Amino acid sequence: MQFSCHSTLHKLRGETDFTIALAGNPNVGKSSVFNSLTGMGVETAHYPGKTVELNVATTSLNGMNIGIIDLPGTYALGAVSEDQWVARQGVLDGNPDAVVMVVDATNLARNLYMVVQFLELGYPLVIALNVLDVMRREGRDIDIDRLSILLGVPVVPTVANRGEGLDELIQKAVEVARSGVRPSPLGISYGLDVETNIRSLTDAIAAAGLGDPYGLPHRALALLLLEKDPEFIELTSAMPGWEPVLKLAFGLRQKIAAQHGQSAATRIAGERHGLAGIITDEVETHQEDQKPGWGERLWRYTTSPTTGVPILLLVLTANFLILFFLGNALADLISTGFSNYLANPVRTALVDAYGENLATLSIIWAMDGFKAALTVGIPFVLVFYMLLAVLEDTGYLNSVAFLTDSVMHRFGLHGRAMIPIVAGAGCNVPAIMGTRVLTTMRERVIAGTLIVLVPCSARNAVIFGAVAFYAGWQSTLALYAIILVLWVVLGLALNKILPGQTMGLVMEMFAFRRPHTTTILKKTWFRFRDFVFMVIPLLLVGSVALGALFQTGILLDAANWFSPVLQGWMGLPPIAGVALVVAVLRKELALQLLIAMALVQGVDPEVRNNLNAFMTNEQLFVFALVTAIYIPCVATIAALARELGWKRALMIMGFTIVLAVFVGGLVNQLLLAF
Repeated sequence: MQFSCHSTLHKLRGETDFTIALAGNPNVGKSSVFNSLTGMGVETAHYPGKTVELNVATTSLNGMNIGIIDLPGTYALGAVSEDQWVARQGVLDGNPDAVVMVVDATNLARNLYMVVQFLELGYPLVIALNVLDVMRREGRDIDIDRLSILLGVPVVPTVANRGEGLDELIQKAVEVARSGVRPSPLGISYGLDVETNIRSLTDAIAAAGLGDPYGLPHRALALLLLEKDPEFIELTSAMPGWEPVLKLAFGLRQKIAAQHGQSAATRIAGERHGLAGIITDEVETHQEDQKPGWGERLWRYTTSPTTGVPILLLVLTANFLILFFLGNALADLISTGFSNYLANPVRTALVDAYGENLATLSIIWAMDGFKAALTVGIPFVLVFYMLLAVLEDTGYLNSVAFLTDSVMHRFGLHGRAMIPIVAGAGCNVPAIMGTRVLTTMRERVIAGTLIVLVPCSARNAVIFGAVAFYAGWQSTLALYAIILVLWVVLGLALNKILPGQTMGLVMEMFAFRRPHTTTILKKTWFRFRDFVFMVIPLLLVGSVALGALFQTGILLDAANWFSPVLQGWMGLPPIAGVALVVAVLRKELALQLLIAMALVQGVDPEVRNNLNAFMTNEQLFVFALVTAIYIPCVATIAALARELGWKRALMIMGFTIVLAVFVGGLVNQLLLAF
């Protein structure tokens, strides 16, 4: 569910004893901490006009009710991008009693930048020093006590994906929240010239007795004004007494720019990075002659073009084979068990007792819809989500992004775009939302268009349930090859057509990590649970509705409307057009409808090739191809509109329809010819 951020955060504070904000960059394990603490019972909150979301949940500790605000993963706080703005605004509006900052121990200097920003804002802070075990295996270590003294806040070592240290972390966060003591960092001080300007502005704010709606320390306000933060300049401009201070801030910014040849914001950012480096040098130790660990060696192999490309091809092949064979095995097992122990006995009992009337046929249709969900969607989706969780948990997706950076530039993107594109194979909706990590609208349009051509788990279920299940793995590979060619051609064309240039790759890289079984199972279950709870009700209700439409003849009449294009050009039976329209709700509904149509037309439901009595393998191939290409589901359409605007979303939708009809018909004509 989605809620207004202000009302949700206000409600959270009113219903809990303490609220704790959870912050960190996207690759630091923050999501593992959040999942472990809350069990993923979350509400999603959006700021008006913003697509980046906050996750809000509650947990219990020693009888206390604790609210958790999961901020967007970001590398800094500011108003530069949506994720940074929402992360900072989530803290300001939420006014948490404490902030838990999850820090990657293997890249401490990079992570301390945002820690310094939180210290400047003055919130009670606890550091979760994550993956310290990985760092120690690499022959490095951190003096935790010294780091705590320099930052003036508690530091708790954690291994988030195994749940280690999380009990101590939440306990320490509650202690900090209860005390209400603001941090007093020992090592947070910039160069003399910058500190002099900060002090001048701080003294002016204090002398005028000024404040802001968020109750920030005077030093924090001075830094925001020196950085020319548009949010706070606009805020304070509308408040009485701030005009002289704003003029002083303008003059100081001009002075810093003249002295250093760069803006005050750039100068302060450089001071933060330098300070983070100094603190890291003081607390981090290295063992001499330490050989690289297996994670670092594997990272090097997977990011080198010489070895990385063969490894990538091997991983893709392995994933395909696992999905094909394991998915089919699960589908056969579920289908046999469902038919033998539920569907057939119930069908026989109903017909014997009440005959074939509208009520019994409706129940039979509902069972057929439920069977379609169990045997078509669930086995392949479950296996895919598990494979995706393994790739994420090991960090391999980051290596893929680095490896493919030069290739992605040919499509007008950089390597970081590969992460939401790969995620699109699970679900296009979060993948589309993930394009916000790209800096320009041009990149987001290209990535969004390419993502909708990536077969999601629902479309993969149709491909495997129709083509792989009936025609075999060779036909399935051929279908994916066609989609890949279309994807490449479209990406190259968009890069040529759309004006603008590609930005460089900026992302944090880290060594491989050993996947944790519990984390993989949790990720798989959370995603799979959402899929099941959404799909099965749709299939049950849809099956009954389709049964009624079929019995009244409306469905077959509607199918004739699509006959000219479907039969004449694509070689498909007219009913396939109805299936394609219905599938806009969920792509699995397309195959479920065809299976249901085959059943009601008298095809034996226990015959493995029941769809072959209704459609040939060639027709199933064309049908699955068109399903994979044309207009995405309504949820993806909504995500496109939210990220790119309705105009661009409608253009992408129209283009995919034209492309699907053209390619589907062309493939059909080639199959007929050869």
